[in-house]
Amino acid sequence: MTDISAHPHQEITFDQQVALRTAATRLAEEFDGIYDTETIERFLQTSYDQFATAASIANYLPLLAERFARQRLRALARVEDRDGRPVVLFLCTHNAGRSQVALGFFTHLAGDQAIAWSGGSEPGIEINPSATAAMTERDIDISEEFPKPWTDEVVRAADVVVTMGCGDASPIFPGTRYENWIVDDPAGLDLADVRPIRDEIERRVRRLLDELNVPATR
Repeated sequence: MTDISAHPHQEITFDQQVALRTAATRLAEEFDGIYDTETIERFLQTSYDQFATAASIANYLPLLAERFARQRLRALARVEDRDGRPVVLFLCTHNAGRSQVALGFFTHLAGDQAIAWSGGSEPGIEINPSATAAMTERDIDISEEFPKPWTDEVVRAADVVVTMGCGDASPIFPGTRYENWIVDDPAGLDLADVRPIRDEIERRVRRLLDELNVPATR
């Protein structure tokens, strides 16, 4: 794999280079016959660049880059070859609270009947711990998720784009359904104050599933 250049504010280490080459190999195997090596390396590089300014997650940069590149490549494949399942994208400012809670509920309730992603206009560093705790009370684990931006191919792949406080920043594509949910931001709130936000998001997700004719599995 071509070496991924260091970001001007983030010097890449030898271990990161090795991890990125390994990631490129995994992605090439996963998307064999769909995308060529050059495309995969480009997506991995640009995904790495998206996270390279966040110094506190430096050790996880190759992993984050691989996960984000995989999501973007899958989204691009969805644009080119839809299988009939609805795709929903949840967006908020930091992708650390509301959109992650919505994603958690949607994935939990829809199972494999639909696809959902999330993103942020100004991604944070980590998932809101109160949001994670509130979802754990519902036996839904969002602790492995991570704040990430959205990209055009991800938005373009969605049938429905749900914004929560970042609607002005979202790109508009013809044929895509857009909704804006007015939901309080859980940032800085304790668990007790996050619970009503969680419950409101759950109600909205269940209503959206009904509108998409996707029966909730729970």
